[in-house]
Amino acid sequence: MQRSLSGFNLFGPGSRLTIFRHLIRKMTSTAVFGGGCFWGVEEKFRTLKGVKETEVGYAGGDAINPTYEQVCRDNTGHAEVVKVKYDPKEISYQQLLDVFFKSHDPTTLNRQGPDVGRQYRSVIFYADEEQEKLAHHTKNALIEKGIKAVTDIVPSSKFYPAEDYHQKYIAKRKGIL
Repeated sequence: MQRSLSGFNLFGPGSRLTIFRHLIRKMTSTAVFGGGCFWGVEEKFRTLKGVKETEVGYAGGDAINPTYEQVCRDNTGHAEVVKVKYDPKEISYQQLLDVFFKSHDPTTLNRQGPDVGRQYRSVIFYADEEQEKLAHHTKNALIEKGIKAVTDIVPSSKFYPAEDYHQKYIAKRKGIL
């Protein structure tokens, strides 16, 4: 049964809520970054003005629907990543790249701090040609400054959301960690 208010369909395919959600999706862009354990990387992006949503997960591997345990064994090829949905009118992709490169050590191959393995690699999954150009430009600027960035820059691949307990992990534990 469709509900209505003053003749407006509230819940069906043509409802205002459905149209609003569609418009929000159209107004946002998506970026995917891997820079070590996804908990800390997510927190860096989650709190930025213009970031509308973050989700941690896995990308860049061969296994279908990998689990955290499989990825941690470092045999699926996936990286721990953060998918960032953002409003490009409020924050640019370049600004996200700047935060990404400042939020981890892009010079260490397949590790961040004590976390070692290919799943912790520094990687950018670009969605289009513009993101690819900006990512390469930013990485090359670091290299020109003498920073030996080893960050992979690769086309977007299938993103698999991580288990629920990983989502907003640090935000849920403020004051504990």
